This record gives sequence, C-alpha cells and structure tokens, in this order.
Amino acid sequence: MTLTLVQVIVSGLLIGAVYALFSSGLTLIWGMMNVVNFAHGDFVMLGMYAAFVTMVWLHGGVGLAGVVAAVLLLVVGVVVYYGLIRQIMRGPMLAQILSTFGLALFIRYAAFWFFSANFVTLPEGALGGTVSVAGIYLGVPELIAGVVAIALTGGMYLLLVHTTLGSQLLAVSEDRQAAMLMGIRPDRMQALAWGLASAAAGIAGALMAAIYPISPTIGETLALTAFVVVTFGGFGSVPGALLAGLMIGVVQALSAFWFGPIYRDVAVYTLFVLMLWVRPQGLLGTA
Repeated sequence: MTLTLVQVIVSGLLIGAVYALFSSGLTLIWGMMNVVNFAHGDFVMLGMYAAFVTMVWLHGGVGLAGVVAAVLLLVVGVVVYYGLIRQIMRGPMLAQILSTFGLALFIRYAAFWFFSANFVTLPEGALGGTVSVAGIYLGVPELIAGVVAIALTGGMYLLLVHTTLGSQLLAVSEDRQAAMLMGIRPDRMQALAWGLASAAAGIAGALMAAIYPISPTIGETLALTAFVVVTFGGFGSVPGALLAGLMIGVVQALSAFWFGPIYRDVAVYTLFVLMLWVRPQGLLGTA
C-alpha cells in the first residue's frame, strides 16, 4: 500500500467522522420518535453560515464559531419541535415527510434571501496549513474536524448509555406512556433530543465550513449523505452511524482517487443499494 493511498484513506476517515457526527443526530431523532427529518442537511448548512457570520462578520475565533453554531442550532431544534414536530407526530407518516420537507425548503430559501446564492468561504488564515504525521500530509481543517467529530459522536453515545439523562431519553423512545408513569416528561425529553441532534448538526456544519465552500444548496447533498449513513449504519444506532460514516468517507475518497471525483457518489449509492438488498436493517440495526 503506497503512502499516497494511505493518505487518501486517512483523509476519507476524517471527513467520514464529520458525516457520522451530523448523521448521529438524525438517527437519534428516528430512534426516539420515528420521525424522518428531511431538513437535517439544512440544519448543517445553518451551522456553516453561523461559523461564517461569527468569523467573518463578527471577527470571532474558531472556537467561538463552533459554540455559536451549537447554541444556535440547539435553540432552532427545540423551537422546531414545539412549533412543528409535536403537532404532526400523531399524524400519518406522509404529513411528517411533507412537513419536514417544507421546513427544509423554508430554511434553504431564507438562506438565499439573507446570504444570496453566491458561494462564500472562511478566511484562508482562519484554519489553514498542513501537518505531517508519519509522512502523511493532512490539512489542519480536516484533521481538527475529524478528531472533534469522533470525540463528540463518542460523547453522544456515552450520554445515551451511561447517564440518567440518556436513560430517560431511551425510556421515552421505548414506551412514552410508561415513561410518563415513571415521572419522565416525554415532551421535554423529545425537545431535548431535537436540540441535541440539531446542535450536532450545527457543530458539524461549523467544522465543514473550513473545508467546503458554503452555499444555501449544500444542505441538499448533506441530507442525502446523512440518510445514506443512517440507513447504512442502522436507524437508531449511534455506533452504527459512526461506523457507516467512516466507511462512506473512505469509499468516497478511494472512488475519487481511483476513478475521478464525479464517481465518488456513484460508488456510495451503489454500495447503499447493495446494503439494502443484503441487510436492509443496516450494519448495527435490528431487523
């Protein structure tokens, strides 16, 4: 295995970790409420613009941009839950799909109105340069994004399985009525789940803002990626989202390296269809 190929694989793992971070939020919402959020990619886009506004318009630092994106999207997630999701959860699945799809369009065209259709980027000196690790040259933005994303995804998993709050969230996902009898307030837990999922999307967006150009339409591509990762890893499984995100990142990187950038998504969706055929519940999902 050549050093170049190793570098391609490591780069794929780093960007795949960011995929896993924002996809873990989507799988958390599905696991708790069986709601498919078609606006999740646009939440990531909002996180990217939050980082841009903080660093370019307000002249804040990189850390502040991440905090602002997380807090802003946490608030957005809670507001969306109380203002929209709580009203449609008892309705048919079609109402949920159309409502979150309409929310995605609203966010996207609001971004068009406020930021215009032009691509924007963060300043080059904000988070640039490369580092050499064992002879492998990695971009500083990709390295920071990958490490932070893995840490936060792992933190979300630990929150769910090793804390009282996580136990309450899982109790609501298992049986809402039984959770109420135990003194847990389901509405509060579900609003918190939306807030956590949206905050994860916001932080992922802030991390990706240093890597990709920002535009109002980038949420479309990211939403498709999130659905592939969640389905591939297994709906409701945060470890599955992490594993699938890393795999998707590597597949994209190798496809672009061997066949050209235009084929990277072809390889991912081909693998996605094969997974649905062989194991429709995903890698770590339950049948």
